[in-house]
Amino acid sequence: MKPAAFTYHRAHDVADAVALLTDLAAAGEDPKVIAGGQSLMPMMNFRLARPSALVDLGPLRRMPSMTAITEQDGTLTLGALVTHHAVETADLSPAWAVLSSAMRWVGHLPIRSRGTVAGSLVHGDATAEWCLLALLLDAVVVAEGPSGRREIPAGELFHGFYATAVDPDEVVVEVRFTRPAPHAALCEFARRHGDFAIVDAAVALDLDGGAVTGGRVVLGGVAPAPVRVPEAEAVLAGGDQAGDALWAAVADAADAAVDPPDDATTTAAYRRRLTRTLVTDACREAAR
Repeated sequence: MKPAAFTYHRAHDVADAVALLTDLAAAGEDPKVIAGGQSLMPMMNFRLARPSALVDLGPLRRMPSMTAITEQDGTLTLGALVTHHAVETADLSPAWAVLSSAMRWVGHLPIRSRGTVAGSLVHGDATAEWCLLALLLDAVVVAEGPSGRREIPAGELFHGFYATAVDPDEVVVEVRFTRPAPHAALCEFARRHGDFAIVDAAVALDLDGGAVTGGRVVLGGVAPAPVRVPEAEAVLAGGDQAGDALWAAVADAADAAVDPPDDATTTAAYRRRLTRTLVTDACREAAR
């Protein structure tokens, strides 16, 4: 299929992009930002999204800040146009290695080479790897709009099914990850490699020798948006020894806490089974 008709605009810088979005909206248009286009264009081709105008951020790749990957003072900052593949091949410190390792789950190489970190976050797919990682690592999305820049913590970013706190007239300029996690992993299950995940799980462990003193558990595919699971995190905070018994208890807690939907792809019961399996696998991988 082909997308519905739209007008095309190229932004020269962030201010120009914001001005275009604002002016188009004021004129009664329904503009969308396009960066890598790996999420938006398929939806447009299937007529699931019908923006009347696109504002292309491609020219902003010449701005070093938009494609930079920097680590400083316990924070990792990614420019808004950093691609999945750039993170996959980046020489990150162990504190952020989970970001590189998680990229193997993102589609196929052509998609990873074009799709962007910020684009994935703004798209707000409940199973998107970057959405889980944002919650896992306390990401902060920095967006610029007509009123200036503002910071959106990951905990306030996701509003539901493909809905986020980024306003239609705002452009994301960078994403900051503020919670280093040297013992973290993301696991997921899809029917074929590169397909959308049915369920995915991300885990970060706080280790003190052989004991687990805390951590994070984030799930995708069990609700309209990615979610942290405080019940499972409470089990991790118990100070128990790392091992299969603890991982099973964490998986039990996650299973009991979620209420996944039945849909056209699979049943709620199957999603719960996947939750148990993937949380266990993510705990084991994170501990290693």
